[in-house]
Amino acid sequence: MCGVVASIGPPAALEAPMRRAMDAMAHRGPDGEGLVSSSERRVWLGHRRLALVDVEGGAQPLQNEAGDVVAVVNGEIYDDARLRRELEARGHVFATRSDSELLVHLYEEHGDACVEHVRGELAFVLYDARRDRLLAGRDRFGVKPLWWARHEGRVVIASTLAALRALGVPMAWDRSALFHVVAHQYLPPSRSLVHGVHSVPPGHVLLVEAGRVATRAYHVLRPRVVPAEPEEARAEVRRHLEEAVRLRLRSDVPVGTYLSGGLDSTAVVALAARERPRLPTFGVSFARAPWDEGFLAAESAEALGVPFEPVPVSQRDLVDGLADAVRFAEGLAINGQLVAKHRLALAARAAGVRAVLTGEGADEAFLGYPHLRLDHYGEDALRTSDAITRGVMVPRVGDRISLPLDAVTHAMGFAPAFVRAKAAFGARLLELLRPELREGFGDPFEALFDELVVPEGSEVERSAWLWTKLALGGYIVRTLGDGTEMAASIEGRPPFLDHVLFEHAWSLPVALRLDADGREKAVLRDAMRDVVPETIRTRHKQPFLAPPVLVDVYDDARALLEEVADHVPFVERAALTRFLDAMASADDDTRAAADPVWTTLASAGCLGRALGMTEVRG
Repeated sequence: MCGVVASIGPPAALEAPMRRAMDAMAHRGPDGEGLVSSSERRVWLGHRRLALVDVEGGAQPLQNEAGDVVAVVNGEIYDDARLRRELEARGHVFATRSDSELLVHLYEEHGDACVEHVRGELAFVLYDARRDRLLAGRDRFGVKPLWWARHEGRVVIASTLAALRALGVPMAWDRSALFHVVAHQYLPPSRSLVHGVHSVPPGHVLLVEAGRVATRAYHVLRPRVVPAEPEEARAEVRRHLEEAVRLRLRSDVPVGTYLSGGLDSTAVVALAARERPRLPTFGVSFARAPWDEGFLAAESAEALGVPFEPVPVSQRDLVDGLADAVRFAEGLAINGQLVAKHRLALAARAAGVRAVLTGEGADEAFLGYPHLRLDHYGEDALRTSDAITRGVMVPRVGDRISLPLDAVTHAMGFAPAFVRAKAAFGARLLELLRPELREGFGDPFEALFDELVVPEGSEVERSAWLWTKLALGGYIVRTLGDGTEMAASIEGRPPFLDHVLFEHAWSLPVALRLDADGREKAVLRDAMRDVVPETIRTRHKQPFLAPPVLVDVYDDARALLEEVADHVPFVERAALTRFLDAMASADDDTRAAADPVWTTLASAGCLGRALGMTEVRG
């Protein structure tokens, strides 16, 4: 992974601000930097490099043979050997072994459709000097971030909000974005928390030409179910996953894996270890049950014969580490998992690892979450092991949902379980907003479904689609994944988000993923029968969540929130004080239920402080 930054507009001497922007994302690229401008200084492209492939020769920006197509790229193209052979056969000459160089030659062949031909996760900015046009793009699932804004007559693009700030883009909370946070925690794919700053949505390209900006979708995520026999389905899932893992092990620097003790990460480790025995693995260990899975990860590692490093994370760590985790991840959280992932990435980097294979995407591909089981089977499908997801992914018993769900019910045909859980939690946040914001709240789902078109499919397929659009791209892979990994200058590689594997999974009938016995990810479990330890293969899903900090370290948690309160200007200060006072005398269950509220506000305060945001606009 790397960091990219670009600017296009009237001629300007931007070397100093561009270098400040590159410095603002130095953690994304500690191994080198590069900066170029067009001859008349209208276009600037900058890059910070994390060198994983062609360490000596792959410096960026990269260009074609004529030098009139220049690009900066963040991420990996995994099928580069095949693409390189095809392009060389058509006469293209490569200057490096870097997979990123493929993009400029693919652009020469396919134009704006260049990104459609790659298998991988990347964000890029490319300038075509001959046609005077700038093209930017983001991978299909949004693993790599890419933000853009208009500023002083220019269009500026960067991997981080901090880089845009260094270019002079003003930083203020966006009013409507905050309403989305309250309503469902996440943002529409094209939005950011900062007023006037946009996200290039996953699976989209952005074109800047003749002063105009336009976006176009090149990848449409939707269920496309085709009949499949169980045996054939298991074999194909196994084949696609083996290939996805093998491709992501390619690197000129040390690679490791995350290991939680669950099916997804254990499957990745088991297959990776067949290619690279003694592959190092890393997993979080919490001091509190039932959140701790460290002992299960250790058991899996022992059974698979791979080294395992547990990374202990206490509840005090979850408070003390929040500011740093948020500063790098540039997003909000409702659980301390963000800090735990940051600590995990730091441990991997300290062990000499530069890239990690991860398990993200399996639950979206194979319908693994408790809330999807709830949507498919009803309340009776929930288990005792799902208790820690109450109020975060599935509604708590007796939750009062006072936020409007008319728009989501109209668009989706029903209100998914995770939406109802978020709405109940959001109602508590709404009570803390300043009065003028509460009065203007409305129904944020109306704007969301102006942007998203609901596909056909069963209720559980539509629920998985909405979760993937909102939670996966907007939080799980961008904030919780890339944000924490790049904070430690390591690259995350999620095999389950290989688009060939994912699209195959979404072509399978629901009954093969959620079977009649109530097994989530059934076809994946069966495909891994001979490689994953049986106790792990048959164990029910437990989402990766951290213990609530309000229960054991209330004083520390209160002190942090009060310290950053000036940077949550959307909250009424008196209401915040009442909330904290109530928690001081609350029992453990009440504190645990309120923990997502504290985490949201504390992470918002830390982000606001990092970006200098003290007001709400819009």
